[in-house]
Amino acid sequence: IKCDGDTQIDDHHSVEDIGITLGQAFAQAVGDKAGFTRYGHSYVPLDEALSRVVLDLSGRPGLELNVSFTRAMIGTFDVDLISEFFQGFVNHALISLHIDNLKGVNSHHQAETIFKAFGRALRMAVTPDERQAGVIPSTKGSL
Repeated sequence: IKCDGDTQIDDHHSVEDIGITLGQAFAQAVGDKAGFTRYGHSYVPLDEALSRVVLDLSGRPGLELNVSFTRAMIGTFDVDLISEFFQGFVNHALISLHIDNLKGVNSHHQAETIFKAFGRALRMAVTPDERQAGVIPSTKGSL
């Protein structure tokens, strides 16, 4: 992703817009989600930090983010923007996303485990399920 934003003011709009754009691209890439596993989860550790991410390609946006960062900033990056990124993503990818940082002392480690677990959970959810080949994984027939 290449972003030219108004970072001279702050990073808020750039981070939010990246989440929105990535969410739109994800939604376009998965289409009707036919043949996918649909659900994904992952636990990722990094030194003292541990995060869990669970998601559903539900067709409904929802974010539950439970993180108590130990510092407000990681270098010059405001950790509140992590929530803005994920809210933008779920609103446009139309997924239900639960993020829990279970342990952590170093904010950088907390953030890194969240993003790594998110990537691994997404990969699981979009993995083809041979039992569902060509089938939309829903009792309603649509997502």
